[in-house]
Amino acid sequence: MEGMIWNILLLLLGFVLLIKGADVFVDGASSTASNFKVPKILIGLTIVAFGTSAPEFAVSISALASGNSDMVLGNVIGSCVLNILLILGIAALIRPIKIKDNTVKKELPMCLLISLLLAVLFVDTYLVGGDINQITRADALVILLFFAVFLYYLITLARQKRESKAEKDEKPEHALWKSLVFVGVGLAGIIFGSDLVVNNASAIATTIGMSERLISLTIIAFGTSLPELVTTVVASRKGEQDLVVGNIIGSNIFNICIVLGVPVAIFGTITPVGFQMLDIIALIASAAMLFIFALTKRKITRAEGGVMLAAFVAYYATIVLI
Repeated sequence: MEGMIWNILLLLLGFVLLIKGADVFVDGASSTASNFKVPKILIGLTIVAFGTSAPEFAVSISALASGNSDMVLGNVIGSCVLNILLILGIAALIRPIKIKDNTVKKELPMCLLISLLLAVLFVDTYLVGGDINQITRADALVILLFFAVFLYYLITLARQKRESKAEKDEKPEHALWKSLVFVGVGLAGIIFGSDLVVNNASAIATTIGMSERLISLTIIAFGTSLPELVTTVVASRKGEQDLVVGNIIGSNIFNICIVLGVPVAIFGTITPVGFQMLDIIALIASAAMLFIFALTKRKITRAEGGVMLAAFVAYYATIVLI
């Protein structure tokens, strides 16, 4: 009983670190963009996206090192679907999300293209008549090549500095050094807080008799996406919509290209036995849904956010039941 109480206290501490860390992180990221006079979406696509994807990367490296290839692909696909359908759905309900023209024309198509790339590289039995579906080291190198193209785009975006004059003249909230300290401290709080939440929630679940399968489908899957969720909700409440969109697009590209590509390039071919075509369909459908919603009105409305959440509930209910 004493151990259970300790787990609950650490769980609450984890949530406090997550929420406060995200608050500091978003402020620091926004101020950093103002200091460098670069588009805030660029900060969202890089610092925010890569930072909040750190838990997924750690899980993938650990899983492949221990030979658990199912967890690697499930981690990547599950996080990408959750990022769009759940996290952007919640953010849109809080405040409709305006999407910039350049994001609709370049960043969102790139996210959809990389999602399609993963599907094409993985479904060997459907496309080339192989015996099993695999992600090989050669596939990983192709994925990393696409990531190099994405990095080139980010460098071009930074050089062009395509913000309005009002944004360029926006006075930074903090000095550059302080902004970077906020980013570092906030990110540390997010990562450490999410680690506390996942570990202690898993311990509590085990104590009350939940199965390992149910724990992995719920607590671990949601736990590694807590940084994106909390950061996105805080950014949406603060009106930092470029950070919201950049975080999700960048996180999904980072998840596929780095969280999956780097471990496979290091450890070699993976053959997930628990793969289901439904998961790949959900990955493509969620990316396509985001692109279509953004394309129609250059924003994601509250109603569309509700549709995303309904799609997420339907998908998650299906994978739990089958």
